[in-house]
Amino acid sequence: MSSSITSMPWLTDAWSRLAERWLSGRLPHAILLEGPDGIGKSVFARELAQRLVCEGAGEAIQACGHCKQCELVAAGTHPDIRTYQPEDSKVIKVDQVRALGEFAVASPQVAHHKVIILDSADQLNINAANALLKTLEEPNRDVTLILLQQSGRPLLPTIRSRCQSVLLAGPTLEQAQAWLGTQAALEESPADAETQARALRLASGAPIRALAFLAQGHVEAVDQCLENFRQFLKSKLPPEDAARPFVKLGLETTLGLMERWAADLARISVGGAPENPEVADILGYLTRQNPPHRAHGILAHIAEVRAGLTYNLNAELETERLLLHWLDLMPRRRAG
Repeated sequence: MSSSITSMPWLTDAWSRLAERWLSGRLPHAILLEGPDGIGKSVFARELAQRLVCEGAGEAIQACGHCKQCELVAAGTHPDIRTYQPEDSKVIKVDQVRALGEFAVASPQVAHHKVIILDSADQLNINAANALLKTLEEPNRDVTLILLQQSGRPLLPTIRSRCQSVLLAGPTLEQAQAWLGTQAALEESPADAETQARALRLASGAPIRALAFLAQGHVEAVDQCLENFRQFLKSKLPPEDAARPFVKLGLETTLGLMERWAADLARISVGGAPENPEVADILGYLTRQNPPHRAHGILAHIAEVRAGLTYNLNAELETERLLLHWLDLMPRRRAG
C-alpha cells in the first residue's frame, strides 16, 4: 500500500491544526492519537515524525520529501525516529519502555529533533506504563512522543493526563469507498465492487483495514465461517468442526464478527435493518424465536471474552463456547 495523508481527506483537518502548532512553537511534547483502528493513525504518526525532522519544508505544513532527513525517513533508517510496539506478545513490555527512555535522553544524531512513536500505547502492561511516566513527566525539549491508541481501549489516566489528545475522525462512507477503490485498483487482481463493499462493512468503515482484508482473503474466510455457522445451527456440524474457520480468523477477529451479527440480531428484533445482509435470513429466524434481550446476552458474553484477550485464552475453546451460546437460541435446543 502506498498512501499518504494527502490522499486521506478525513485526516487533513487534524493534520493542519497540528502542523500550525508546530510552526508556531506550540506543539506539545506528547501527543495521543485516538480513533478507530484502520483509519490511518500510523500513516499520520509517520508523516508527523517526518515533518518534525524535515529541514527543507520551511513554513509548509508537509515535509519537503527531498532533504537529507526526508531521504533517511524514506529509507527507514533515520536514527532520530524510533517506533516501539508489541513484539513477541500482545503487550508492550517494560524493557521496551526502558529502551525508549534511554533514547529520549540521548542527543539527536543527525536531526535537530527526535521523535518516538509508541504504537498501540493501549497495550502497555502495568510495569511498562509506570516506566513510561518518567519520560512523560520529565520531557526533553528536543523530543516529541506520539502515542497511538485504538478508540475505546483503556489507557491509564496518569498517562492520558500527560498527553495532548488528538481525535482522528474516520472517513465518510463516500471517502472510504473512493480511497479503497483507488488502492484496490493498484492490485494485480482487484476485487470487484461488491467484495470491496463487504470488506468495508466488515472493517466498520475503516478503509485501511478493509484493504488489508481484501489482501488477506478475509471476505472469503468470513463466508466459510458463515456457512459453518449455518450448518452448526442446523445441527449438521459438531462444535469443534464448526469452529475451525473461526479459529483461523483469530479470536479477536471472531469476536468482532460475532459482535456484528449479535448487533444485527438486536436491530432486527426491534424492527431495524441489519447492516450485514448476508446473514440477515438466519438472524431474522432467530429473532422470531427469541425475545429481544437474548441478543444482549450474546453481546455480554462477547464482551466478557474480549476482556480476557490479554490472558492468552484458548481460541478454539472460546469459539466453541460462543457457538453454543448461539445454538441456545434455536428452539429445538431449548426444547431438548
